[in-house]
Amino acid sequence: MLHFFAGGLDMFTLDDEKQLHRLMNENSDNYMLIQKLLDFQQLTISKISHEIRNPLTLISSTLQLIQKQHPEVTHFAYWKQMLEDISFMKTLLEELSLYNNGTRLHKTVIHTTDFFNRLILSFATTLTESSIELTSNIEQNLPNIAGDPIKLQEALLNLLTNARDAVKPDGKIYFSAQSKDESIILHIKDNGCGIPQSHLSDIFTPFPTYKENGTGLGLAIVKAVTEAHHGTVYVKSIPFHSTSFTLTLPIQDKCEKDS
Repeated sequence: MLHFFAGGLDMFTLDDEKQLHRLMNENSDNYMLIQKLLDFQQLTISKISHEIRNPLTLISSTLQLIQKQHPEVTHFAYWKQMLEDISFMKTLLEELSLYNNGTRLHKTVIHTTDFFNRLILSFATTLTESSIELTSNIEQNLPNIAGDPIKLQEALLNLLTNARDAVKPDGKIYFSAQSKDESIILHIKDNGCGIPQSHLSDIFTPFPTYKENGTGLGLAIVKAVTEAHHGTVYVKSIPFHSTSFTLTLPIQDKCEKDS
């Protein structure tokens, strides 16, 4: 699967991607050359993100130290906004790195029933100070699959966190995991504000965001990670009523590890 960094979306259309697929399939030399270019692109973006993130972390730590030693700075104009801007930039770079490396999987056998139960328990701890109702329906003895547990957890926690942010203080979030037709089907649903139909067409596209302080990369990461596992992700939303995401992960991938 080809994976293009978001910065190139304006340059690479769907037709361009098909053309690259065709060139790569023509002969092994084309394949190796294009793959080297894509690998170099990913490496360059990772390096740039790392080099920017380090000084930002140093600046953030220094400002926090100044604030601790001189609390009066909190009354300075734009002090709070400056800290929030730095925090946002750090988050953006972290998610940029996650998206850039979303298709690089470190696969292992995932015991899915235990994995999803631990995921829900972990997420539930973020709701302890709220009245949000979280319910789950996880099938017992789900088939194991080969996958990257860290990246899958990041993707699913992203969806669950979005659901938490979308609902009212007494809202509801539902998670289910079931096996069907050689696949594991995951549903994450909330009864929050929903997503306008006009936004659904680019919801998985990097950078467009309709969420305050959002980076626009969260759902792009979900899509990249899901497709790297040969799965699919689908969204259905009713404005002012509910939103549900459905992920399908093929069980057949378990054979890669078991063989």
